[in-house]
Amino acid sequence: MSDYYVHPSSFVDEGAVVGKGSKVWHFCHVLSGAVIGERCNIGQNCVIMPGTRLGNNVKLQNNVSVYEGVELEDDVFCGPSMVFTNVGTPRSHVNRRGEYERTVVKKGASIGANATVVCGHNLGRYSFVGAGSVVTKDVKDFALVVGNPARQIGWMCQCGERLTLAKSQATCARCGSRYIEQNGELVPQ
Repeated sequence: MSDYYVHPSSFVDEGAVVGKGSKVWHFCHVLSGAVIGERCNIGQNCVIMPGTRLGNNVKLQNNVSVYEGVELEDDVFCGPSMVFTNVGTPRSHVNRRGEYERTVVKKGASIGANATVVCGHNLGRYSFVGAGSVVTKDVKDFALVVGNPARQIGWMCQCGERLTLAKSQATCARCGSRYIEQNGELVPQ
């Protein structure tokens, strides 16, 4: 008996690693060489390719594919049907397997439903990508980005609450965490 759950309609290839307490729901395929951490929740119809790594407590909602070159650190949330790309200039008739670009989604980041993360761009710790946004450049730690292309419109607390800055300082209304903005970055206090 394994320490994780796989729905009978899903398939985890031999050679894939799935951590303790993780759940892989309906119609998923986890390929050999993929690594899934502990306590992850993989929604239905997800594909996790070889050479990918999901940290602990990662949540993939339905219809998310994690392609080679993508790494999700601990506590990352991927909303329904969001998309990662892994090749900058794909062509069906040209083999680009040696050109996969690396994308790292740092600890605690959230990506909204139907958002697209263009390969080669990293998302900072506790950043927040709004639903439907298209990320075409790196996103700073704690940044809130929206639109196509995604642009920063504010800052988020690590608990997920939008912050209001006054004189370059903010205190989260939900959890009380304090931050200061310095040189275009948000720094926890």
